[in-house]
Amino acid sequence: MESARKDRREFVKAVAGAAAVSAWPRTARGQAGTSPPPRIRFGAIGLNHGHVNSQVRDVLGGGGELVSFFAKEDDLAAGFAKAFPLAKRVGEEREILEDGKIQLVVSAAIPDERAPLGVRVMRHGKDYMVDKPGLTTLEQLAEVRRVQKETRRIYSICFGERLQNRAVARAAELVKAGAIGRVLQVVGFGPHRVNPASRPEWFWDRRRFGGILCDIASHQADHFLSFTGSTKAEVVAAQVGNLNHPDRPGFEDFGDVLWRGDKGTGYARVDWFTADGLGTWGDGRLTILGTEGHIEVRSNVDIGGRGVGNHLFLVDRKETRYVDCKDQPLLYGQRLVDDVVDRTETAMPQEHCFLATELVLTAQKVAQPLTVG
Repeated sequence: MESARKDRREFVKAVAGAAAVSAWPRTARGQAGTSPPPRIRFGAIGLNHGHVNSQVRDVLGGGGELVSFFAKEDDLAAGFAKAFPLAKRVGEEREILEDGKIQLVVSAAIPDERAPLGVRVMRHGKDYMVDKPGLTTLEQLAEVRRVQKETRRIYSICFGERLQNRAVARAAELVKAGAIGRVLQVVGFGPHRVNPASRPEWFWDRRRFGGILCDIASHQADHFLSFTGSTKAEVVAAQVGNLNHPDRPGFEDFGDVLWRGDKGTGYARVDWFTADGLGTWGDGRLTILGTEGHIEVRSNVDIGGRGVGNHLFLVDRKETRYVDCKDQPLLYGQRLVDDVVDRTETAMPQEHCFLATELVLTAQKVAQPLTVG
């Protein structure tokens, strides 16, 4: 399809632009005289979303060596190879799965293909780090949970709006330190720009991407559990709709959901209505309400004048202040590599990963259809 070809061209441009960043000296890890030996070796399977580049960089930063990758699409493979030139492209998925020296597989495949791939990865004795949404149905979740329990491998979903966002990482430290008291509620907004000409056919098919709550609201479910500390939670209400794309009947462009946990409540609204006048893909917001104050994170832009970047505002009993987060460390990649080596759960507890997924899949299943006008 023409839209699929356009999307791939955009992907190739994106990874080419990222090459200067991603081809840091650490990509030469393991070569004599350039850097320490790698802590782990890993491969990539499925390059259908550009998030794969930041996923790979996370693992590289944690001490991994990217050994090989597999993609069916030649144009996606060419862009990825340019960004990570030391990795070998292999002709079949099994060459990575059957490579005994590879400990971890990274993927940003088409969403409905991610869980079946993860099952194959775990059954081959390897850990798995996948782009969100990591699964698209409750049936997939049941199988992944069963295989993960049997194999004891890691199934880590990269919730980038927490794990790769400096302001959210700083918010986590502040909450842990008691800056706003006990957390009562977490509210998240996840608007996105649709860019229809750049989207492949699977993007418009709910059966492939799982629905808008499964896809985008994965981030907000992760935020809700992380900041409230809830280990049990339920869906109170949810609704989804296709409000402005009548030519794409399988698409959803709006959704919201209310959660209740054992240590707090959560609400999320996600949509595909970012206007072209905004200088980034979406004005993502996260508000954490505590008994002694609140935190607001503006993940991508401060429309009040500070521009693109990670912005955090803290209100407590004494003052209102802006917190600069540009130097906040991001530790997901390092911790994930630690977990692969040490068989621990420092990057993300496995049950947290599964519960966040269960919350959005359940919300998607019970969501009431929404029409406006």
